[in-house]
Formats: sequence, structure tokens, C-alpha cells
Amino acid sequence: MAAFPVTENLIESFQQDGVVLIRGLFVDFIETIRTGIERNMIDPGEYAAENLHEGEAGRFFDDYCNWRRIPEFVEVVERSPAAEVAAALMGSRRVQMFHDHVLVKEPGTSKPTPWHQDAPYYFVAGRQTVSFWVPVDPVREASLRCVVGSHRWEKQVLPTKWLSEEDFYPDEDSYIPVPDPDAEGMDVLEWSMEPGDAVAFSFDTLHGARGNESTARRRAFSLRLVGDDARYVERPGPTSPPFPGHGMRAGERLREDWFPVLVG
Repeated sequence: MAAFPVTENLIESFQQDGVVLIRGLFVDFIETIRTGIERNMIDPGEYAAENLHEGEAGRFFDDYCNWRRIPEFVEVVERSPAAEVAAALMGSRRVQMFHDHVLVKEPGTSKPTPWHQDAPYYFVAGRQTVSFWVPVDPVREASLRCVVGSHRWEKQVLPTKWLSEEDFYPDEDSYIPVPDPDAEGMDVLEWSMEPGDAVAFSFDTLHGARGNESTARRRAFSLRLVGDDARYVERPGPTSPPFPGHGMRAGERLREDWFPVLVG
């Protein structure tokens, strides 16, 4: 596994803000990721989705949980410095793979990615979590946006379905409504990015992304990783990804045959 320097400033920013930009983290794997994304789009998995209504311009494709069947994604998981960097950011001795995610906005796609936290969708809970969002195209307009400090909010944001915008779980009182960070004056971070740069953020960080109204593609690959304190939790409805038949019980670590240990 390739080494990558992680400074104390990066670690402190990640812990404090819930998000940090890491320049060049995946620069040696960009062609590999591009090839994997194209393979994924040609042969989508069972969770692939098109996130536009009929008549909306462009294309917004996403798919996840394909890394075991796409050799390029296997190479990134096993050979990139992502897991070691995740361990440093999280302050964790142990890092497990959770899942991969591909998100593609073709030119002329005005629809933004809705504001959301990843954690409420998942059956895993813990403070030691990190997602890497990695564009394989230069990003100027269709950027990822993260709300500073939202990983420390007392209540999580109610999960909703991206296309229908319906509530994801029945117990709305346990969550806060989806906010409008711009209208509410929240501190939002976003960056212009080059292929290989990565935004690292907590599963609890509120984030979204602008639409892609440029003339260029915006393809992004994400890795979701968990650390020492991550445990299986039961949710009040179906999780996304669902991982059917996992057999885990509340409070257990994620099973290692499904979610391999990459560090530790």
C-alpha cells in the first residue's frame, strides 16, 4: 500500500470541521478509477439508479457496492493510500471497507445532489468514519459542498429518497428536517478540484453537490471506510445500501468477510 503524508493540520481540520480537502491523494490511481467507472456504467449493479425525472436535462447516474466485481475498484481499495490515510484522520488503529459509490453527472445536468448526511442511511454507527469523494474530471462548478461542524449536531438529518424526496424512515421526531444551508447562513466548504484530489468527510457531515451545467462530464468515485468504534445498528426502516442477509446483531462489529479489514 502506497504511503501518503498526513499532517497534524489535516487531522485537526477533519476532527474539528468534519471535512478536509486532500490534494493528490488518488493521483496515481486516476486512470484506474476512470476505467472502473466506465466498466460500472456499461454493466451497472443491482443498486444502480438514474436520479432525474422524465424531461429533466442531462443524466445523473449513481451505483454502489460493486468493488468486489470491478477489478479496477479492487486495486484502488487494496493498493491506494486511502485506508492508511483514513486511519490517521479517524485516529483509529483499525479500518474496514464499508462500500464504494460511483456518481456521474453528465454535461447539462442542472439537478443538484440533495443535502444529506450518509450516517442515517447506514446500518453502522460510530464517530470513526470517513468518506473519500474523488473526481476523475476537473471540478469547477459541479462541486461537493460540506457544512462545517455538522458531524457534531445533536440530531441527525432525516434521510429522504433522492428522486421522490419522500422521508426514508417513519420516526420523523428523531431527526431534524433537511436544512437549506445557503438560506440559513451555514458555513459551507467547497473547492475547485483536480483529478486525484479527494474530499474526506465524516458519515455525519451534511453535504450535497451542485448540478453540472458545464460542457464537461463530472465523474466521481467514493470510498466509505469505518474505524475502531463502528458498530452495527438497527434502523427504523430499510437501509441504503441494504446488504440483505448480513446476519449481524446490534452492537457487533461489521462482519469481516463482507467488510474486510484494510488496516489493523
